[in-house]
Amino acid sequence: MDWLKLAESRKEELISELQQLIQIESVLDEESATEDAPFGQGPLKALQFMLSKGEQQGFQTKNVDNVAGHIEMGAGDDLLGILCHVDVVPVGDSWTYPPFKGEVVDGKLFGRGAIDDKGPTIAAWLAMKMVKDAGVSLNKRVRMIIGTDEESGFRCVTHYFTKEQMPTIGFAPDADFPLINAEKGIALLNFSQKAQVTADEQIIAFQAGQRSNMVPDHAKAIIQNVTSGVEEEFQQFLEENTTEGTFIQDEGRYIITVKGKSAHAMEPEKGRNAAVLLAKFLINYITTTASNQFLSFIVNTFGEDYKGTKMKLDFEDIMSGPTTLNPGVILFHHERGGHIQVSMRYSVSYPFEEKMTEATKVVSDLGFALDVTSNSIPHYVPEEDELVQTLLKVYRKYTGDESKPLSTGGGTYARTMKKGVAFGMLFPGEPDVAHQADEYVWIDHLVKAAAIYAETIVELAGK
Repeated sequence: MDWLKLAESRKEELISELQQLIQIESVLDEESATEDAPFGQGPLKALQFMLSKGEQQGFQTKNVDNVAGHIEMGAGDDLLGILCHVDVVPVGDSWTYPPFKGEVVDGKLFGRGAIDDKGPTIAAWLAMKMVKDAGVSLNKRVRMIIGTDEESGFRCVTHYFTKEQMPTIGFAPDADFPLINAEKGIALLNFSQKAQVTADEQIIAFQAGQRSNMVPDHAKAIIQNVTSGVEEEFQQFLEENTTEGTFIQDEGRYIITVKGKSAHAMEPEKGRNAAVLLAKFLINYITTTASNQFLSFIVNTFGEDYKGTKMKLDFEDIMSGPTTLNPGVILFHHERGGHIQVSMRYSVSYPFEEKMTEATKVVSDLGFALDVTSNSIPHYVPEEDELVQTLLKVYRKYTGDESKPLSTGGGTYARTMKKGVAFGMLFPGEPDVAHQADEYVWIDHLVKAAAIYAETIVELAGK
C-alpha cells in the first residue's frame, strides 16, 4: 500500500479538519470550569469535535467524563494506543498570524496547537481513516486516546486510565522523529520567600508568566521610592539588551514592563525570560530588604543558568542529558512577598531526593523555602525493544534517516503507558516552535507523518 500517495490525495481533508480544530480555543479555563466541563468549555469542545468526527466515520467512540475520550477500530485482546491531546497553552504576545484561525502561508499552517498537538493529532487521525478505508485486517484494537489537560498536568489521562484499559503498547505523536525513548522527569518546584515584607518595600507588585511550562515573554513591575533618572537609564537598558518595554509614571509610582521571548520549558535556553530581564534592571535601584532579596534570587539563581547549578540541582546522564529549570511564574506582592514556580526537567537517573534535600538547604540560606508541588518520574524504553525497532524501521523507510532515538525534557502521554514512546511529528532539522508565537506546522510534513502513522498501525496491529 502506498500510504504516502493516499495521504497526498487527502491533503485538503487534512488541512480542513486541522483548521476546524485550531479554531476551537481549547486553553485551560479553570475559572469557568463546571462539572460538565472540568477544564473549561474550549478543551471540552475540542474533545467533542474529535469524537464527532470518529462517529461520522463509523469508528467506536467513548467520552470519559468530558475529560478524555477515544476513537477505536479493530478487534482483539491487545490494544495499540495512539495518545494525543487537543488542549493548548495560552497564546501570549507577538503573533503575526491569528492564533485561532489556521491560516496557510507558504506551505505552513499557522495557529496555536499547529505542532503541539493538534497537527500531529489530525495526522494520526487521517492515518486511522486511511487504514480503515483500505480494509486492512487488524489483530489488535487501535485506539486514539484524546486528552484535554496535557499542558497542565495530565489530569485527563490519569482519570481516563482509572476507567479504561491501559494500551499494551503505544505511541504519542507529540514530540520528535525518529522517536523519543527517554523522557526526563518533570517536577514542579515552588519557591516561597521567607523574609518579612515591610510597608516601605519599593516593589509594590511584580508579575511574569502564565504557566510553569512556558518561558515568560512579558514581565511587569510596579515600584516606588526610586532615584530620579530611572526612565532614561531604562531606555538605555532596553537598547543594550535589544528588547522592548514601557515606562509609565503614575502618582509617584512607576509601572515598568519588559518583553522577552516565549519557549517551551523543556528548552528554556531557546527563550528569553522577561522576568529575569526585568529583575536585572531593577536590582540596581531596589534596596529595601525583601524586594532586593527577591530580585537577587532571580538574577543570581536563574540569570545565566538553566541547569540549576547555583542551587546544586544540576545533573546529567548519557540517556537523557542535563537537567534544566524554567522559572515560569514569578510573583511579588507588597504584603505576601515573592513566589516563583519552576518547571524542572530532570535526567532519567537523577538522584531526586538527595538533590532536593541539598537544594532546600541552599535556597534557605538565600531566604526562600522550597516545596515540591508535583513530580512525574522519568520514562524510558530501551532502544533494543521491539516497539522501538519497529517504529524506527517505518520511519527510516519514509525518510532514509538513520538517526538514533532521542531523549527529551518534554513530557508526553507516552510516559503514562507501561510501554510507550513519543513518535514524531517534528522532523530532524525543523525548528521547534511549540509554545511560541506564530506556531506552525509544514503541511507536507503533516502528510508524510500521516503516511508514517498509517504504516506503523499496520506493522503493529495488522494481521
